Amino acid sequence: MTTNHESEKRGATPGARVPLGAAFVLALAVLASSCASYDTRTRQAFRDFQRGHFGASFAAYADEDEIGSGFLSGAESGLVAFTSGDWAGAQAALHRAAAATEDIEGRALAGTERLAEGLASLALNDTTQAYEGEGFERVYVHCLLAQTYLALGQLDGVWVEVQRANALLEAEEKLYEKSYAAGGLGHFISAVAYEIFGEPDQAYVDYVRMHEKGVGMQLAGHALVRLATRLGRDEDIGRWTELYGEDVPRPDGAANVVVIAGIGTGPFKVGGNLAVPTHDGVLAFSVPIFRKRPQTVTGLRLEALEVATSVRTDVLERVADVAEENLQDRLLFTATKSVVRGVLKREMTKQLEDEYGVGGRVVGDVFSLLTERADLRSWRTLPDSWQACRLFVPPGVHTLELEAIGGKRGHLGTFELAPGETMVVFARTIGPDLYAHPVGGRLIEPLPLGVSAGEAATDALPTQP
Repeated sequence: MTTNHESEKRGATPGARVPLGAAFVLALAVLASSCASYDTRTRQAFRDFQRGHFGASFAAYADEDEIGSGFLSGAESGLVAFTSGDWAGAQAALHRAAAATEDIEGRALAGTERLAEGLASLALNDTTQAYEGEGFERVYVHCLLAQTYLALGQLDGVWVEVQRANALLEAEEKLYEKSYAAGGLGHFISAVAYEIFGEPDQAYVDYVRMHEKGVGMQLAGHALVRLATRLGRDEDIGRWTELYGEDVPRPDGAANVVVIAGIGTGPFKVGGNLAVPTHDGVLAFSVPIFRKRPQTVTGLRLEALEVATSVRTDVLERVADVAEENLQDRLLFTATKSVVRGVLKREMTKQLEDEYGVGGRVVGDVFSLLTERADLRSWRTLPDSWQACRLFVPPGVHTLELEAIGGKRGHLGTFELAPGETMVVFARTIGPDLYAHPVGGRLIEPLPLGVSAGEAATDALPTQP
């Protein structure tokens, strides 16, 4: 009489262990494949954001359990709140995002070796790990935090966040041994804050860095000519003038309006998958790829009606380009992990085949295919580009309008600007729609219905000396 144990050893009959083992592995595969993707879980929240339903979008993104990532929950809800002009709400949410990535940020600032250790960690697939953001996404968290501090007139906080953003960007560049066309947003925010605070020499340094990085060139160039003249840097005036033209005449005691804008909607991730059949089983590989969205609006135009003067925004940095380049640099780590996981799963398939025959081979191949998925999570509410402009006007009463080129036009209101005062307008376009929130000045004419000036719209920023 042949025992079940003997038949299992010879592989003649599967016995009770076959359905149990196969079912266990298959259950894992089904479980892995049934997990809703980030896109699916957040589809309604993103649609609400696109339609301007910011309250509903914020509530959905703020639900960390549903979003499945502390970083993305804080980053997405923070940017939604920022777009709606809720500076305090945005700040709180963005700090949650920063706290969720405190460990990897610490590794980045400690050196490239520590950062690489974190990137090289293995998992069943990348979606099973806590999402800590792409390197450029972590930089933008601090750039947005800097803007919330600027909106609230808390200039010391601006520099803390900008310095953090610059340090993280430099860590990414050092890790991948290259220079990104990024940093323009952080340096510009810092420069504006320094000028408001009455430290033009420090602002000058930020504008020089923008010039060196090739970001926001026209905006930085005009500022360099202006500040070199003001600071008496005779050795620099000629160089900047040759590159960017003569300093533009300004009225005595000129006030200025600065627009900082997110234009359009940023890129999203899709999966790049490859399955290679071998005699030992299927090798499945998967990596994420950023895909750009078509954009309706190309930039903004700010106009002061009383003086019939307008200026168009200059690109500080293109988020879509930075995202694509940063991810391509990280793909070496991502692809290496995918290959290693593929080899390990192939070994598992061989063991299943040795133990259970053809059925084990099939289950192993299915498991490998279903569990090797690219991590398609990303910060989806980011803009396609960051842009800015600056308009100098005589002190006094001005009616300001902002036009989304290719989209809608918004009446910001009529404001009285004091000599040397800086008004900052935080703006965002989503499709053809325009959302803008002026901070500073004394509001004289109420804004029309449907246009919000934000919580801090009439809180004056410090006046430049």
